[in-house]
Amino acid sequence: MTETSPRTIVCLASYFKGGEFLRECRRQNCRVVLVTKEKWRTEAWPHDSIDEFVTLPNDASPDHFIYAVTQVARRHKVARVVALEEFDVITAGLIREHLRLPGLTSAEARLFRDKLAMRGAAEAARVRVPEFVHVLNYAELDEFMRRVPPPWVLKPRTDVSAIGIKKVEDAEQVWRAIDALDARERLNEQSSFYLLERFVAGEVYHVDSIISGGKAVFAGVSVYGRPPMNVAHDGGVFISHSLERTNPDRRKLLEINRQVVKALGLRRGATHAEFIKSAADGQLYFLEIAARVGGAYIAESLEAASGLNIWREWAKLELSDDLTRPYVAEPTREEYGGIVLSLARQEWPDTDHYTDAEIVYRVRKAYHVGLVVRSPELARVRELLQTYACRFADEFIAVAPPLERAE
Repeated sequence: MTETSPRTIVCLASYFKGGEFLRECRRQNCRVVLVTKEKWRTEAWPHDSIDEFVTLPNDASPDHFIYAVTQVARRHKVARVVALEEFDVITAGLIREHLRLPGLTSAEARLFRDKLAMRGAAEAARVRVPEFVHVLNYAELDEFMRRVPPPWVLKPRTDVSAIGIKKVEDAEQVWRAIDALDARERLNEQSSFYLLERFVAGEVYHVDSIISGGKAVFAGVSVYGRPPMNVAHDGGVFISHSLERTNPDRRKLLEINRQVVKALGLRRGATHAEFIKSAADGQLYFLEIAARVGGAYIAESLEAASGLNIWREWAKLELSDDLTRPYVAEPTREEYGGIVLSLARQEWPDTDHYTDAEIVYRVRKAYHVGLVVRSPELARVRELLQTYACRFADEFIAVAPPLERAE
């Protein structure tokens, strides 16, 4: 292998996502290997940017992923292993350890998957978090419920979004929920894999960052139209849009995000962090952080506002060199962006009659409808998103029961 041979980057994707990351790797003259699961074989992957397409059984374990990437490494010198999907973050760490590659180890990656671990690390760094307790020791649980007034939230430690989250109103509900969890056949779905947390009502924000040298070199601050847990449990339209640049909470959120990233030890990568501003006390609380790009077309909303696609920027970062090719984030505009998204009754909803000039992206996904907008004026973005949300309710919206586990 010569010095001019293309670098090989292996991307793990247990779900269909990350197309722009793959395309950017090809633009950077890399050999691109995608490892996914059989059920995603026929999705619209950018095959013209993929050199090797590896599919594994739908029930593939981390050991299967390790074996598959090891076989790739026998033929090509692997430069990077990247998890495009939340559920692959720890697996990617295990592969890096096995092949002795740079990046997060499995232990470091676990901080970004385990809500209990990330809360502990954030709390130790003096970041404000809602009071919480591991669903493990009965005496500690009892003390927590006597000290912290209900309602509480019972959360799986490693699921994503609002999957498996339940709001509970009293101690009896908690003990019955624990009994139900411990009756589950799968050991990793039983109660010790959960935490109990004080329910905080308020506005939920997210900060999406590119981290280089342990610092956020690019960060977009946005607010959800409704808390994701409410959308997941009650149905309805998902909305997210940029936070006004003059809003005093924006600077506070960027600072808390910096503290969390430092506390969890990430040196390089993409992050999606969520925070809530309590309606009761006006304080900002850390909720969770992931070492990946945010879902629900947040990348497209951020691109609308800044001109930077966070998937592409992450790829550039992974392939940069701090000495010879340092990564530099270069936003091309300072506008506002937003996404309105919903499940749809129709397989392929038609939004051609939505003709506002501010529309910059239309979601193309079966049984989903969504539009991304941008404008120099935040008020215009909010107006369009609210109008579309009402129209979606009449024309498209479908409601599905909340998931108990990721499928």
